[in-house]
Amino acid sequence: WRRRDEPIGLAVARAEAIRLARRINELGDQLKTNRAQLDEILAEHAPQLLALHGVGAVTAAVILTVWSHPGRIRTEAALAKIAGTAPIPASSGNTTRHRLSRGGDRQLNRAIHTIVLTRLRTDPNTRAYLQRRLAAGKTKREVTRCLKRYVTRQIHRTLTQANATT
Repeated sequence: WRRRDEPIGLAVARAEAIRLARRINELGDQLKTNRAQLDEILAEHAPQLLALHGVGAVTAAVILTVWSHPGRIRTEAALAKIAGTAPIPASSGNTTRHRLSRGGDRQLNRAIHTIVLTRLRTDPNTRAYLQRRLAAGKTKREVTRCLKRYVTRQIHRTLTQANATT
């Protein structure tokens, strides 16, 4: 930036914009470094989790944080309870339905929700499942609940098998 003959307010605003732009670049570099470290750690500790469709580095890290160690979560139902994806009866009158628990680890629930949204957007099998269930009279919210439970089950199975082989 060259020196300019400008009012003090404009000069301060320009200097602040330059400072913020530099800070954004620094934070971007830090983010790239952190992501590379996260990828390296996950490739070492849970490559099978990263192999699942829709599971990225950040969601895998959240899942591993909750998983903690083999034996902490013994059943897929326990993982579903922790994740808030265990179905709870919410029937009324002649209507029989379920909803998801609002309890549990909200970050894990968000990670599983992100996986489901990614699969709905990119996986043809998941899209076909959605269309079949919608045609059967389910709402999109109910189908998402079913998919979250399926993903939770798949994550538990993957982590259990990975820890059984090590």
